[in-house]
Amino acid sequence: MNTQTLFKMQKALDGHIESQHNLEHDDLFDRKVLALLVEIGELANETRCFKFWSVKPASEKDIILEEFVDGVHFILSLGIECGFQDLETIPQSQSEELDATKQFLAIYEYAQKFRTSRSKEDYLRLFQNYLKLAQLLGLNDDQIEKAYIKKNEVNYERQRKGY
Repeated sequence: MNTQTLFKMQKALDGHIESQHNLEHDDLFDRKVLALLVEIGELANETRCFKFWSVKPASEKDIILEEFVDGVHFILSLGIECGFQDLETIPQSQSEELDATKQFLAIYEYAQKFRTSRSKEDYLRLFQNYLKLAQLLGLNDDQIEKAYIKKNEVNYERQRKGY
């Protein structure tokens, strides 16, 4: 995955949205963290990994991929807010292999820790563990990058239409 390209695309989209909505001087960090947490929840809901009471299967892979990419948008945006867009790559997570439910819970914890610290180390842990979730969900870097680019275009179109 070309992290630098994604950071550049996200920075341009963030600038466009902030300009369109007159938010250039607003502190959006906490709103972006909350948006990320909501997107993570939406992804979990599509995977249905925690729904032990239901026999209904997970959503189609394309839907899960799109929901996953929504989280990537906010993770990138948070990294930009903190000046971390110079990261060339996100190293593989060294964490133990978890099931999807435990990985979702770990990501929530890492997001909260990053919210408090705003440190590069905690940001990397959040991003690494989010990408670890991708592996658990059967998503690869190429799929994620292509889906991110496609969703980025959708987000611009939504802004043009007054989303």
